[in-house]
Amino acid sequence: MTVGNETFVPVLLGSDMNAYGMARSFHEEYGIKSLVLGRASLTATSNSKILEIREIPNLNEQDVFLPAVLKIADEFKGRKLLLLACGDDYAKLIIHNKEKLSEYFSVPYIDQTLMERVILKENFYNICEQYNFAYPKTALCTYDTKDTFELDFSYPIIIKASNSVAYWNCSFPGKKKVFVAHDEAEKVAIIDAIYGSTYKDNLTIQEFIPGDDSYMRVLNAYVGKDGKVKLMSLGNPILEEHSPEGIGSYAAIINTFDEALLDKVRLFLEDIGYTGFANFDMKYDERDGEYKLFEINLRNGRSSYYVSASGHNLMKYVTEDHIYNKELPLTYAKDEHLWLIIPKGVLFKYAGNEALKQKAKKLIAEGKSTNSLFYDKDFNLIRWFKLTLNSLNYYRKYKKYFNNKGLS
Repeated sequence: MTVGNETFVPVLLGSDMNAYGMARSFHEEYGIKSLVLGRASLTATSNSKILEIREIPNLNEQDVFLPAVLKIADEFKGRKLLLLACGDDYAKLIIHNKEKLSEYFSVPYIDQTLMERVILKENFYNICEQYNFAYPKTALCTYDTKDTFELDFSYPIIIKASNSVAYWNCSFPGKKKVFVAHDEAEKVAIIDAIYGSTYKDNLTIQEFIPGDDSYMRVLNAYVGKDGKVKLMSLGNPILEEHSPEGIGSYAAIINTFDEALLDKVRLFLEDIGYTGFANFDMKYDERDGEYKLFEINLRNGRSSYYVSASGHNLMKYVTEDHIYNKELPLTYAKDEHLWLIIPKGVLFKYAGNEALKQKAKKLIAEGKSTNSLFYDKDFNLIRWFKLTLNSLNYYRKYKKYFNNKGLS
């Protein structure tokens, strides 16, 4: 099977689980193969018949990125090219180079001015205030202020890097994607460990919102090129990953529905002139009944295949809008479906919300559950064997790391 079809080619930047979910969505809807560009071939996208992967070292660096992507444009000249990011670094690179890329690709992303308004922390919280979104109490720690800055909220606290790209490239003992500190001594140890590495950018310090993983919510939206929201889907995570590199990433989600919340986010996106995919992470705070907004990502989320699995194919929306120029009505997804990337045994052992566990068992019994990596139309023994080993490894990971979000 050749890449794309006679009309268009999906070009996906990144080779992780999100890339595979996106390629699967394109294959399910259009029967086509996606072109995946990544720095390395990962298990999620290896040995697959529904995508062609090309490894390009240092693709996330500007001087490599633009020539490599423009080379693809030349190779597939004559066909429409849909350029999509699977991670934050690639989304930022697309936006930074949008003017040049738009000569050759359909680029469903906002411009740099709006990007800086939305994702820079100091601007993000101003937007929260302006549009009445609740958010966690937050402080900024810099390398220069690490020994003197003070918190105006109590422990426990969350500590995470403000620059995810720079943080990804640093290394130190006990490194985690996100840390939880329960007291002053633990806070100091974590900050010293981070700044003892090559990472010297800012750290975001936030109050810890009480509640287990099931208090989280994830919202994926697609906004058309006309500036109107076309699809919104709210997910209720049952369990997150707990390994050092995976903390904060969702491992199992059930679709849920909250019309007031969706209306609020829809009006916000349309008012600021947003277009393309948007992904929101938030947590329900039972102390005041508010959803506390953590961040807005400028692309569909890593776990966004949960939307397609429930019957609302995310990649169909961007394709119908940008490639086929079709009118799309507003849809709020309501159909419940269980999406997971972990074995069911892990889910039912470690998830704490009994009501959601019972709902998950019911959905499984009804055939309404999907592991996005195991696709029956993309089966081969090598892929199945590697994915199965990877899946079984979650038993070891959860046993070792569950609820360990400190430095040790």
